[in-house]
Amino acid sequence: MQENSLIKKNILKFIEYKGFSKYKFYQKTGITRGILDQNNGMSEENTAKFLTYFPEIDANWLVTGEGEMLKKDIEMEDNKEMEEPVMVSDIGKGIPYVTPQAVAGFGSDDFSISEQDVKDYYTIPMFKHYHIDFMIDVRGSSMVPKYNSGDVIACTIINERTFIQWNKCHVIATREQGIIVKRLRPSEKDGYLTAVSDNKEYPPFDVPVSEITGLALVVGVIRLDT
Repeated sequence: MQENSLIKKNILKFIEYKGFSKYKFYQKTGITRGILDQNNGMSEENTAKFLTYFPEIDANWLVTGEGEMLKKDIEMEDNKEMEEPVMVSDIGKGIPYVTPQAVAGFGSDDFSISEQDVKDYYTIPMFKHYHIDFMIDVRGSSMVPKYNSGDVIACTIINERTFIQWNKCHVIATREQGIIVKRLRPSEKDGYLTAVSDNKEYPPFDVPVSEITGLALVVGVIRLDT
């Protein structure tokens, strides 16, 4: 079987160094999802996309594996925006309102939200007695009438999956489908959870636990009366 190219192996090293999930990497760079899992080489187009988005990478290291991963002469200010994280436990500024892509890796122990991915910070009086880690937009109609597309939901990260509240709405980060909002129920299949939509036009489906990278309980919702 053909092995991954050296370029792909080095990209995977960089992703691990940055603490990205693969899903977040694909979202940020525009590289087609699944490319890094294929046992083949890396096209010139995708290599160029990678180097364009991450100019701090030394191109010689990427191609040959020789030298240092990062350029020594990269401007510190160029990296500052990407390197400074907002820890979800630090809510002094308020609750971070972010894009779904920004929370793709929230299942990891060292999860943080980059400042560049925060749309704004909000202090919501009704949430002051709850620990809210982030707020994101609802997209699509699968959870109508509970949630409408454009609603903003407040979420609390679940660090222990034994604490899942069955039939409650959760934000689920998955490797293949990205971020989805569903009710969770036990599955009849071992190693799976059943994801249920409130909109009956969307049938329930089973999600492999191995594909889930993070879970968060939906605590509240903000909605405009339009």
